[in-house]
Amino acid sequence: MAMTVERLAEFGAAWQDKDLDRLMDLMTDDCVFRSSVGPEPGATFRGRAEVRRGFALMLAYDEGSESHEGISFVAGDRGAVQWSYTRTDEDGRVHRLDGCDLFEFDGDRIRVKDAYRKVLGDIGHA
Repeated sequence: MAMTVERLAEFGAAWQDKDLDRLMDLMTDDCVFRSSVGPEPGATFRGRAEVRRGFALMLAYDEGSESHEGISFVAGDRGAVQWSYTRTDEDGRVHRLDGCDLFEFDGDRIRVKDAYRKVLGDIGHA
């Protein structure tokens, strides 16, 4: 079996539900998770136990935010998903964070999830 957009959407639904068991059901035994935050930049988790721990850490990091999936595609053994998070602060202002996940597949399971997020910051003035 090959990965499909519909099967990849199952991963997104499990992420929104914070369902670690369903997430891990979609991962290979030799899986890798490259998170969008951490020291490398990002942190890399290898193997089922570490990837599960990394997913739990990332879900906790984004606690209090509402996630939204955007465009996704699968092309052979690669794929991508755009996403965003919104969070409302104490003053009622909504903040949005955009990102994407790049995937590598082994059949209909995910071998690598490599996450990227856009971060607000001042890069100077022209």
